[in-house]
Amino acid sequence: MANPSRLRATALTTSAVLLFAALTGCGGDSEDGDLTHQRLDWKDCPAPSEAEGGGSAPSPLPNGTEWQCATMKAPLDWADPEGDTIGIALIRARADGPADRRIGSLVFNFGGPGGSGVTTLPAFGPDYAALGTRYDLVSFDPRGVGRSAPVKCESDARLDEFFQQDATPDDGAERADLLQRTRQFNAACEKNSRKVLPHVRTTDAARDMDLMRQVLGDRKLYYFGISYGTELGGVYAHLFPKHVGRAVFDAVVDPTQNAEQSALGQAKGFQLALDNFAKDCTSKTTECPIGDTPQEVKERIAKLLADLEQKPIPGISPRELTQTAATNGIAQSLYSKDFWEFLTEGLEEAYDGDGKILMLLSDSMNGRSENGEYSNLTAANAAINCSDDKARYTADYVQRRLPRFRAASDLFGDYLAWGMISCTDWAVPGAADHPDVSARGSAPILVIGNTGDPATPYEGARKMVNALGKGVGVELTYKGQGHGAYDSKNKCVQSAVNGYLLDGKVPKAGLVCS
Repeated sequence: MANPSRLRATALTTSAVLLFAALTGCGGDSEDGDLTHQRLDWKDCPAPSEAEGGGSAPSPLPNGTEWQCATMKAPLDWADPEGDTIGIALIRARADGPADRRIGSLVFNFGGPGGSGVTTLPAFGPDYAALGTRYDLVSFDPRGVGRSAPVKCESDARLDEFFQQDATPDDGAERADLLQRTRQFNAACEKNSRKVLPHVRTTDAARDMDLMRQVLGDRKLYYFGISYGTELGGVYAHLFPKHVGRAVFDAVVDPTQNAEQSALGQAKGFQLALDNFAKDCTSKTTECPIGDTPQEVKERIAKLLADLEQKPIPGISPRELTQTAATNGIAQSLYSKDFWEFLTEGLEEAYDGDGKILMLLSDSMNGRSENGEYSNLTAANAAINCSDDKARYTADYVQRRLPRFRAASDLFGDYLAWGMISCTDWAVPGAADHPDVSARGSAPILVIGNTGDPATPYEGARKMVNALGKGVGVELTYKGQGHGAYDSKNKCVQSAVNGYLLDGKVPKAGLVCS
């Protein structure tokens, strides 16, 4: 999730922390014109592009393994595979174990949609050291993202204005303004990215992954999907069930929900995470600096947001911390328990009139670097979501649904409800109400749900298992906090995942880790 007027996200594991990394060498042409026979020209990775978030070239892994980058050619339009092509940016670290123990390539997608895998994999690379003993660790910028035919919408200056708007309107004039700004953003996407917009659906990315599997030389796809990456993995398994090798879905998107149901689920999920944050702060032996009881913590946050609607406070000059930016920053900090200390500090400072920390968190969610440049995270997220989701909600419809959202969360209800208008007047029709992930005949897929996940609520894991079909999904429950389980470093979770991906040991269905 990010600013609700844009990112209805099924969540961004790439957000906050870590936008640094790399791309891209040029792909060698195939000798016969068949894209499955193309040779990838792996080279040292340069610094990431502005669309990928900027920063420095990726550092080697702790064991000294260097990152390499390449570009794979894929059809712009999979309905016309011999027509125009686009480049799909790839990154890899070669397996560092014995050659005779190498399984193949393990392909990662970290979510969004709209996150750059080329920048995110190096950031998290050390966490996957055990998997790197038998796999080449591989990720990519999906089409429309980063350096893979990136969607372009607004300029950086216009995005600064866009994210300062009031995303929770209280009257007719504010509703009209939000709708007008949304239409302007969407029109800019059409104007600047007309050629690629019809071709960034999740089904297109799934077909790219099957081409990638072949170009990388693997008979089966070995896959690790996180957040939206679980939806992409489910769609791949539906389209190519016989091509699935070993796959893990972590922080699972509920594939049975439409856009409204997903937004409502996130309202409940972020409220749960906020409740857990408030309890954690006030249960410590040292004094909680933002309230004496969980209820007081939440009441003070609500008052802060109400005050910011009337009078923003200084943020990162010349921008002010608005109600929307503060809500966005709070949501960002709930993605991981590791960020709770920053939320506490940010709230403390905001109560004293300084909004810098909350604004930094909000900027991170929106893909804004410290130098004021935006990645194309917002644009790609809009393009993929609006191409996938059939629903087109009106302001009047959202207004009628507000009571349900407010019942789910006083703090995040309006914020997520109004995000549903983000596809208003989008140039490309949406594909379906929800993805089809039925995958009869697929190899087992390990599906991990986290009971405290704010962005992809726990219930989605069971829904994914059921939707994949009998004998495919294997459910694992992690009783923890934050978005995702493997990167929590929980030994039980990592043992189950590593045992399956490295040795093919399918965990017992219903395993619970805490």
